[in-house]
Amino acid sequence: MKFIYGTGNSKKIEEVKRFFKTQKNIELEILSLKDIGFNEEIIEDGKTFEENSKIKAEAIKKYCNKNNINEIIITDDAGLCVDELNGRPGVLSARYAGDHAPQEVVLNKLLNEMKEIPEGKRTATFVCVLTAIMPDGKIIVERGETRGKIATKPGQMGKLTYNPIFIADGFDVVMSEMQPEDLKVTHREKAFLKMIEKLEKN
Repeated sequence: MKFIYGTGNSKKIEEVKRFFKTQKNIELEILSLKDIGFNEEIIEDGKTFEENSKIKAEAIKKYCNKNNINEIIITDDAGLCVDELNGRPGVLSARYAGDHAPQEVVLNKLLNEMKEIPEGKRTATFVCVLTAIMPDGKIIVERGETRGKIATKPGQMGKLTYNPIFIADGFDVVMSEMQPEDLKVTHREKAFLKMIEKLEKN
């Protein structure tokens, strides 16, 4: 299966490809925004993950139409919603500490904001919404969620931004330290499992 994934983040792409290879023995050919020459700024001003994901998908579809690119497009909007912070950082997760802030800065800001929140109240939900636009314009939307809690200090750094501080329910390590076979519980993989199933039917 081949599609354009609306991201320039190679780590995201490699994780998705690795997940489907190990879990489903499916080989995915994923094109990034760099691969198709897309470098336009997309203003993600939606109030929900669904709105932002659709904004990105439609912007990329418009570019593809102009450039005779006829592939499935999949975009995501994901974020961390902390219960005691009234759902923050939520849809602002990517810009929580400012545009392009280093991972350490983002995590330190969130952990400092939560330093007075006790162990039993550090619950949170990781959310990922995927929007697919088919070559004929049909739109498919899928959502994946993972419940868990926020650690008091970061674990292994260097992977996706909030993974070093999120512990999924049923695990005792942060998401960045989970084994590949356990990744099916993550929000992005849950959403992708639903999406790939829908795309196979289409």
